[in-house]
Amino acid sequence: MRTPILAANWKMNLNRREAKNLVEDLLKVAFPVQQREVVLCPSFHLLTEVGGLIEGKANYGLGAQNVYWKESGAFTGELSPAMLRDCGCSHVIIGHSERRAYFHESDKDCFQKVEAALQNNLVPILCVGESLEQREAGKTKDVVLGQLQGALKGQSLSSGDKLVVAYEPIWAIGTGKTDTPEGAESTIAVLRQELGNLFGERIAQQVRLLYGGSVNAANVDALMAQPNIDGALVGGASLKADSFARIVNYQTQASLAN
Repeated sequence: MRTPILAANWKMNLNRREAKNLVEDLLKVAFPVQQREVVLCPSFHLLTEVGGLIEGKANYGLGAQNVYWKESGAFTGELSPAMLRDCGCSHVIIGHSERRAYFHESDKDCFQKVEAALQNNLVPILCVGESLEQREAGKTKDVVLGQLQGALKGQSLSSGDKLVVAYEPIWAIGTGKTDTPEGAESTIAVLRQELGNLFGERIAQQVRLLYGGSVNAANVDALMAQPNIDGALVGGASLKADSFARIVNYQTQASLAN
């Protein structure tokens, strides 16, 4: 059984007071959590603050939104994997479409970041996803498989629980649009199959695959009912305690039937 992950990507939002209020409110309505994990990914300046608030809270983890692959040196503005570990991070987002689009990160960059994260006992949350033009041209699977292979082919992975992959179609991020549960499942199943080609079936079945792109309280139950979707990477809906709590506390098919 793969333990579901609900990850909050706060992006470039919130000051210290807002972050403190959000976490405290979230813990009131989404703690304790069982049989699932919650990963909060704030901006760099909030890592220590948020980490302190969730320290000792079972099944809560801290993630960064980016990392550089060097251990140290003259790389102004960057943070190394060891620095993230020092802040209390267990996870790091790599290859988000906004990093690829605005900061021109390549598949090679993603490979180096994933490699550095794995070597420093950080779990990479590797993002892949296609644009609307690519989707309409029927290139979704080619694009996401290319990104997956570019970041992972040649990596050493001893266990699938050391890696998370998030499928985030670019056209669904922050637009209010989302893929159908069946459409998301179809693409994610292809990603799992390719993970089997890269690392073997045992590891492929251990890797948690997330869906991202306008995940909200109204669609999370149907998304999480899909066999290959192991969680969600949530943007805007994670900035409000009540909406993210509903996502964390998604309803399974068994509970909906009762």
